[in-house]
Order: sequence, then C-alpha cells, then structure tokens
Amino acid sequence: MATSLPTRVAAPYVASVRGLTRAFGDRTVLDGLDLAIARGEFVALLGRSGSGKSTLLRALAGLDRETTGELTVDGTVAVAFQEPRLLPWKRVIDNVALGLPRGADPRKALEEVGLGELAGAWPLTLSGGEAQRASLARALVREPGLLLLDEPFSALDALTRITMHRLVLDLWQRQDGLAVLLVTHDVDEALLLADRVLVLGEGRIAYESSVEAERPRRPQDLVTLRAELLLRLGVEEGTG
Repeated sequence: MATSLPTRVAAPYVASVRGLTRAFGDRTVLDGLDLAIARGEFVALLGRSGSGKSTLLRALAGLDRETTGELTVDGTVAVAFQEPRLLPWKRVIDNVALGLPRGADPRKALEEVGLGELAGAWPLTLSGGEAQRASLARALVREPGLLLLDEPFSALDALTRITMHRLVLDLWQRQDGLAVLLVTHDVDEALLLADRVLVLGEGRIAYESSVEAERPRRPQDLVTLRAELLLRLGVEEGTG
C-alpha cells in the first residue's frame, strides 16, 4: 500500500509510522518500521552509516514517495539539513522567506536565531554557524509542528556546535507543541538534546530509551545509557 502524504493524525502524536518499508533495488533500507512522535517531543535517531536514518527523515518530510506502509503527519513539516543549502544569489532574508506567502515577514525568525543584523548579507559572507542559523530560521519561519534535523551540526567546530545546541533547545522550549526529530551519529549530542533516543538497525527501531536526566545535563548522569547506546551501535566502550 503506497504511503499518502500528508495525512492528519489525531493528537497527541504529530507523526505516526506503521510498517514503513523502503527498498533501493535489492536492498531494503526500511523494513516494516513503526514509530510515533508525540507533540512537543524531542527525539534523537541514531544508527550506523547506511542504516536508513536519512531515508526515514526524507519520508517524514514528504521528499520520498517510494515508501510503502502507513505514514501520517499532523501539520507543517520543516527540514534543516547538514548543509545549509542557502541560495548564493539571494540575500539571507530572501533565503529565509523562500516559500512564504507574499507579504509574510521572515525577520522574526532571523531575530530568533540571532541573525537580525545580517538580514541583508550574502550567504557566502556567513560563517558556518551563521549559515546553519539561517537554515534553521528558514525552517522555523513556517511555524512547523514537526522540525526534522538531518545532522545539522556535524560540520561545525566544537564551540559553534555547543552554541547551536543551546539555540535549538531554546527555540524548541519556547515554541509550544513543536516536535523535533534529530538524526545524528553523535551519541553525546543525542543524550544532551533529546527526551527519547532511538537506535535504527536492520530497517527498524532496534532500541529506544527515554532520557530522564534534567537539563542542563551532566555527562556523569548519562554514563549508563551512553554505554548501552554505544553497545547497540556496535561501538566498544572507550572507542566512542
């Protein structure tokens, strides 16, 4: 049965997936996957390279119509990718405004991510962190119910990554009902940000756990869960 997008799903879930399958030739990447994301929940999705993390994200975003199974989404979905994907011939404010109705003002979103003074800048003049902020503003300006983040911090230096982590958490906490699905390879990043951590393996959710520690989180509060996640990902303790 082909997936129909978008479809309404009753509260409290902003997205629900049942039996989702996606194959590329003879290779099945998603194999009957089930997942539900609650309204206002922050979920992190871990998995080894090629496990299907980005494939699932693309399906939720409506960018892959070749899946089978049931996929329902309530409200607007926005995506921020690993690469900011800003159009170099458009100024920052015009990049953020892409797809908005005529007359809509993207300045509020730029202010929220701290780029109000760079609205008229060209993308090539931005630092990596600034470009990723602009990409995030472009996603948030649509006031999504579900924000999909596809490894958006992986190309940033360590200090900029910390700043972006704090920014995303702040934006998520201030936007009532916003659900976030973060795809990442970084176990520590997942534990720092998410309410719930999932491990994708063999085309399905192979493991999941709530993250009970209060924010701001300390590494010593997450040692046991970190070790379990590394084990599930096939990483020996001490090499992660």
